[in-house]
Amino acid sequence: MRKSIATVSLSGSLSEKLTAIAAAGFDGVEIFENDLTATSLSPEDIRARAADLGLSIDLYQPFRDFEAVPEELLAGNLRRAEHKFALMERLGTDLMLVCSSVSPHAVDDDALAAAQLRRLAERAAAHGIRIAYEALAWGRHVHTYEHAWRLVREADHPALGLCLDSFHILSRGSAPRGIEDIPGEKLFFLQLADAPLMAMDVLQWSRHYRCFPGQGGFDVAGLVRHAVRAGYTGPLSLEVFNDVFRQADAGRTAVDALRSLRSLEEAARLRTLPAPAVPGGVAFAELAAVDPEPVRALLSRLGFARTGRHTGKPVELWQQGTARILLNAVGADRREGPALVALGLETPDPDAAVRRAESLLAPVVPRRRTGQDVPLDAVAAPDGTELFFCRTARTGHADWTDDFAPAPGPSGCGAGLSRIDHVALTQPWHHFDSASLFYRSVLGLRPDECLDLADPYGLFRSRAMADADGGLRIVLNVAPGPGGQEARPQHIALATDDIVATVRRIREGGAALLPVCDNYYDDLEARHDLDPGTLATLRELGILYDRDEDGEFWHCYTATLGRVFFEIVQRTGGYRGYGARNAPVRLAAQHTADRRGLPART
Repeated sequence: MRKSIATVSLSGSLSEKLTAIAAAGFDGVEIFENDLTATSLSPEDIRARAADLGLSIDLYQPFRDFEAVPEELLAGNLRRAEHKFALMERLGTDLMLVCSSVSPHAVDDDALAAAQLRRLAERAAAHGIRIAYEALAWGRHVHTYEHAWRLVREADHPALGLCLDSFHILSRGSAPRGIEDIPGEKLFFLQLADAPLMAMDVLQWSRHYRCFPGQGGFDVAGLVRHAVRAGYTGPLSLEVFNDVFRQADAGRTAVDALRSLRSLEEAARLRTLPAPAVPGGVAFAELAAVDPEPVRALLSRLGFARTGRHTGKPVELWQQGTARILLNAVGADRREGPALVALGLETPDPDAAVRRAESLLAPVVPRRRTGQDVPLDAVAAPDGTELFFCRTARTGHADWTDDFAPAPGPSGCGAGLSRIDHVALTQPWHHFDSASLFYRSVLGLRPDECLDLADPYGLFRSRAMADADGGLRIVLNVAPGPGGQEARPQHIALATDDIVATVRRIREGGAALLPVCDNYYDDLEARHDLDPGTLATLRELGILYDRDEDGEFWHCYTATLGRVFFEIVQRTGGYRGYGARNAPVRLAAQHTADRRGLPART
């Protein structure tokens, strides 16, 4: 189906928005009135610019507060409409969105509303224009699509139909199945938006928190299926009011918007994309450091051994169990120190994973190959992290570890760490929703609910993404306020089956652990009936504890090195969380350590 987007969904001038929309690959655009009135471009200029970019102008919007008014006000409304019809002729578009009235002058009289909408449609038809009537969720008298359809049906004019808006329908809890009872030729336009599930005034919810389909909690795909079954053949168009999107780069937002529509078409069974090759674990995490010595020292203290060196690049392979860390001696920002720059994802079919990523507009990362490097494709996540699709230790096949020659060197004695449990990636504040959509649609991971965690200087948003079995877990975080992520490190969580023994070993090896205040353990004693000996051990070693109905979680953290730190975790039973209850304690301890330079536990 053709794809369109409202200019209100993006940041920038109207000219910049049109350029970004076309570059992303959209077919058409809705011109939002505020964008037109604020530009120096004439309607003819806009029409020509859209045509040059290959964009149709699918809709002009919005026309407000028209119907069900006293006769003395109707004349003024019709005069306004005639001006807009003339403007639309200059723009070269033939469809105008009319929102249900919120005017205090509107009366609750369906017969009057239908009669006035018919008069508007008659005026529009004389200009070759059609009217798409939309029920606003906060409309004064008309706020459901069912009510809007009754008025359109009673008005009975061929130039009058419906505009269905997923936000207005789903935010009120209306059942979209009834859309299938509306004749398809009366469905003039379909506007789509998702939103996080929130309990708040619907107008404020709409104006600030809409997002692209797949980024929120609405079943937008189900609504689209109903509209198509009813016979809708127009474009799928995005209309998203979002404070973050209107400050973010328009080009990036437009690409994310089109990705959401492609994923939505797949979910609505309107389009076939390459199937997700869902990764099942982390093959490696890559750290970049201009000065690798501090990282080598930390890895050794954690029990890792250097087992290989890349045959053509300054990259080392460190390993403990199946937990693998690549240490890259180039590419890090000197101001940041060591940083997490790439992940290798254990993927059953790497080629299929790349095809899936490309179909959803994920940029393939050019890779500098040397000599006989094993082919290894990567795509860039929204925050720039490179994601490599690979299969490790395939019998009879080359894999990425073949690029590393044995390199005896610094090694730890082993601390009982077995694998990478999860990786936490701090996102730029305006990429959080984009990242959620990316990992869900491109990798096929399942999102958990968003959490707001208490940071000493604001709220820290967090969302976990995982495969069905929990083999791959990626946690997306965004720090408080624009710019907060620059000071917030990423982290790698390493799994052990005996966290007490592991922590004792790494302490003996000299690894610095994040100190935890005694007040935490006093509270822990009050919340959980832990054995006194166990509580004393947790307090001694700086281990945090959480439990749910399925199991227990034990974890602690190293001191931060540059922009990265490590977490040591042990899961028992069926615990699937990440110790979110303890996040404020960790965040406060990190702020304190950073500010005062307090020594970590050793």
